[in-house]
Amino acid sequence: MDPKSLRIIFLGTPGFAACSLEKLLSEKYNVVAVITAPDKPSGRGLQLQQSEVKQMALKYNVPVLQPEKLKSPEFIAELQALQPDLGIVVAFRMLPEVVWSMPKFGTFNLHGSLLPQYRGAAPINRAIMNGETKTGVTTFLLKQEIDTGNIIFREEIPIEATETAGQLHDKMMVIGAELVAKTVDAIAEGKALPQDQHAFIAAGEVLKEAPKLFRENTKIDWNANGKAIVDHIRGLNPFPTAWTEMIHGEERIPLKVYVAEFRQNDHSGEIGTSNQELHVTVRDGIVVIKEIQAPGKKRMSVSDFLRGFRVNHDLRFV
Repeated sequence: MDPKSLRIIFLGTPGFAACSLEKLLSEKYNVVAVITAPDKPSGRGLQLQQSEVKQMALKYNVPVLQPEKLKSPEFIAELQALQPDLGIVVAFRMLPEVVWSMPKFGTFNLHGSLLPQYRGAAPINRAIMNGETKTGVTTFLLKQEIDTGNIIFREEIPIEATETAGQLHDKMMVIGAELVAKTVDAIAEGKALPQDQHAFIAAGEVLKEAPKLFRENTKIDWNANGKAIVDHIRGLNPFPTAWTEMIHGEERIPLKVYVAEFRQNDHSGEIGTSNQELHVTVRDGIVVIKEIQAPGKKRMSVSDFLRGFRVNHDLRFV
């Protein structure tokens, strides 16, 4: 079957998904409709903002559906009228079975990890936070249990030593878009051979999860070793951002930390001590904080921050 003749419905919301949608539309795949989140008020004027996926769909004059409820009879009827052959999901909410099972060839998802590793909401962040040297993107067929469907393709991607979650996200977004098109072609041509994820687990892969990020699990643990601290920081840069509390005399100041460097040495100081350069002594060396954001301020280099902040000897981080 000609891949360009498949009637595709595309479901997604952020820029990560919009990149895949643009790949399909620019190469003339037959996307008959796009499903994305409803417009939401944003900014000081609370003006309604369209998702990046909606903006991309409108650019190519593709019909857009924005259901509040994915099980509503009206939305299901609209989908059925489209007579979809294939569904594609990239960075969207969990789908009910009535939606993902409707297309003739089923629905596949693009996930930001080498499944079955890093199932969950934050695979890109968690891979860096855990100090991984590689990750990847995976396409897999949807089934009821989230992120557990049969794998179609996996594409491995190296993680550079200083790479942030934002940088890795942008790299994976482009590679993922290529994989989406490759997957559509394989399904249309009957060349897709989905593999059960249990085969990878049986081969000895130790599963690591990617749970959602909250304020409680993004705070820096200064009792960890230096590399783990820096991995934590870069894995949360630029969003949702690692944070710490700076104790300065009687002040307790929350700080977002964007960039830090670990310098390993054999000195042993009290964990949490600091000097004029915002060095933090940890168990196996020094973490040098380089970019921060203080309450009510913009993101800035530590040198700019220190121009307006007199450091005293009581400064420490917790």
